[in-house]
Amino acid sequence: MQTFNITGKELNISEEDLFREMGYRSSLPEEEIREESRRLIRRVSPCIQPRFGYYRTTGRTEGEVLILDALPFHTGKIINRHLKGSEAFVLFVATAGREFEELQKREKQQGDPLAIYMLDALGSIIAEKTADRVEEQLAREIVSDGWKHTNRFSPGYCGWPLAEQHPLFSLFPRQPPCDIELTNSSLMIPIKSVSGIIGVGKEVKKYSYSCGLCQATDCYKRKK
Repeated sequence: MQTFNITGKELNISEEDLFREMGYRSSLPEEEIREESRRLIRRVSPCIQPRFGYYRTTGRTEGEVLILDALPFHTGKIINRHLKGSEAFVLFVATAGREFEELQKREKQQGDPLAIYMLDALGSIIAEKTADRVEEQLAREIVSDGWKHTNRFSPGYCGWPLAEQHPLFSLFPRQPPCDIELTNSSLMIPIKSVSGIIGVGKEVKKYSYSCGLCQATDCYKRKK
């Protein structure tokens, strides 16, 4: 399993990223929120340690099931349609890190509801931007083989049961992967973490995320 540490500054988080995550579109928030966003980004970027890791394995799709190392995953027809034709599969994790979670706890003790809300949104951005780095690093690694990669897919989305986090995590050769642990209810600790799978091969493609493919109303991709 390959693991990578990055800095908060490398993620290039902008105020616009935060405003989008908070639900702003064409209009800017009031100055109080803009000032708070600048303060939080300045505070967070130097002290967090996001990290990611991934592990390549073999497998196959069978209808709505994905078989990895003899373990069946009920990924469903939407995900398997995109994974079809993959010559290998990449399991990944990405996290904002425990340093960010500790920062959140300290901010909650201050009791400022605006800062608490904005930090929660900021944590989601950090986790997703770190997951973007998985795809970027993977693309550089597989280009010499003439391979491409699919979109990334996570348990809990597109019909893939969240409970399958546990068998997914069992396949990582390093435990816990990137210091991410699972609760009994399959939630990740640190909370601001992402896990999932990516297909790789010569015939696969990455598509723009299309909400017409899925009816999940709480998917983070619907915000974009």
